[in-house]
Amino acid sequence: MKDTGRDVVGSGLPLVRLRKWYWRVNLIATGLLLFVWALVGFGASIFFVQPLNAFRLPGTHFPLGFWFAQQGAIVVFVGVIFSYCFVMKWLDRSFFEARRQVAKQRGVEEEYKR
Repeated sequence: MKDTGRDVVGSGLPLVRLRKWYWRVNLIATGLLLFVWALVGFGASIFFVQPLNAFRLPGTHFPLGFWFAQQGAIVVFVGVIFSYCFVMKWLDRSFFEARRQVAKQRGVEEEYKR
């Protein structure tokens, strides 16, 4: 079915709320993950290098601040990517299930089968 940008189910106040909820949760999750990435990427590897250099990685002679500047920010970035995938998978499933329930209440369930 072609997406015309309009509600298939009717005027769809519940669907409008669902879409707003979806984008609100999406933006909050994106903002939090970007904050974590920026905190580690800039904070740990630039701003907090001197305090972190007081600690050493176990089994190495590298200071912790140096490690975050070289490797840690990349590792955290990969973790942020996996976290975003997990959150979006949960969000999409929740949204499509709620949308299916609204469609079922209105008697147009076949349009929302996956």
